[in-house]
Amino acid sequence: MTGATTALDPERATLGKAAGENFPVAPFFLPRAWRTDLMAVYGFARLVDDIGDGDLAPGGADARLLGVPPEEAEDRLVLLDAFEADLRRVFDGTPRHPLLRRLQPTVRRRALTPEPFLGLIAANRQDQLVTRYETYDDLLAYCELSANPVGRLVLAVTGTSTPERIRRSDAVCTALQIVEHLQDVAEDMGRDRIYLPASDMKRFHVREADLATPTAGASVRALVAYEAERARELLNEGAPLVGSVHGRLKLLLAGFVAGGRAALRAIAAAEHDVLPGPPKPGKLQLLREVGVTLRGEG
Repeated sequence: MTGATTALDPERATLGKAAGENFPVAPFFLPRAWRTDLMAVYGFARLVDDIGDGDLAPGGADARLLGVPPEEAEDRLVLLDAFEADLRRVFDGTPRHPLLRRLQPTVRRRALTPEPFLGLIAANRQDQLVTRYETYDDLLAYCELSANPVGRLVLAVTGTSTPERIRRSDAVCTALQIVEHLQDVAEDMGRDRIYLPASDMKRFHVREADLATPTAGASVRALVAYEAERARELLNEGAPLVGSVHGRLKLLLAGFVAGGRAALRAIAAAEHDVLPGPPKPGKLQLLREVGVTLRGEG
C-alpha cells in the first residue's frame, strides 16, 4: 500500500461516519460549495470527538499523521495537544493531517477564525479531566465549548452570522447537546461520564448506581423528564432562527430544530426510560416536526 493511500484511510474512516449522525451533515439540497465546506468542518469536529472518546480508527494512523510517537498514541491529552498544534497550521502554515488540509481552503474561503475550532478541542480536553457536572450552569458552560461552536460555524460558512442569529443558534445547539446526553446516559456511564447535573440528581434522589441499571426507575425517569423540558425550552428559544433565514438554509436549520424536537418526543414515548438504549424518532415523526418548525409552530 502506498504512503498516499495510507494517509487517506483515516480521512475516509472519519468522513464515513457522517451517514450515522443524528442530523444531516451536508444534505443534498444545499449548494455544492456549502456541502464541501460543511463536510470539511464536519471532518474536523468528528475527528476531535473521536480523539476525545478514544474512537480513532485502529492502527495508529491518526497519531502518526499528527507526529505523536507510538508510545504516546493512546494518550488522549497528548493527541489533543498535537491536534491543536496542527489546527494552528491551518491558519499559518501547512497542516499534517489530511482532514485539516481539507479544512484549510474552507477556512480561507469563509474567513473562519480559530475560536470555534479551539472551543471543540477544549471541550474534548475537558472530557478527559471532568466527568461530573455539579450544576446546570456548569453543564451550560461545557455546551458553550462542545456544541455552540458547531452552529456558529454553520452560520459562518453560509455567510449568515449576526449577533441575534448566533444567540438563537447557541440555544439550539445547547439543547441538542442536552438531548444527546439524555439519549446516551447509559453509553456515557460506560465511559465513566455523567452529564446530568449532580445537584439535579440529588433533588430527584437519583444515585449514580441508579444510572447503571438495565431500566430506569421512577426517580431517574422524573429527572430525565425535567432535563428534557429544559432542552425543549431552549429549542423553543432558538427556533426563531429558522424564520430569520431563507431558502435551503431555512430547511437545513429547520431540520436541526425538528431533530431535537423529534428526539424529545421519542424520549417521552419511551416514558423517559433512556437506560435500555437511546430512544430514536422515526423518519415520519421527524418529517412532521420539520413541517411544524417551518410553519413557525411548536
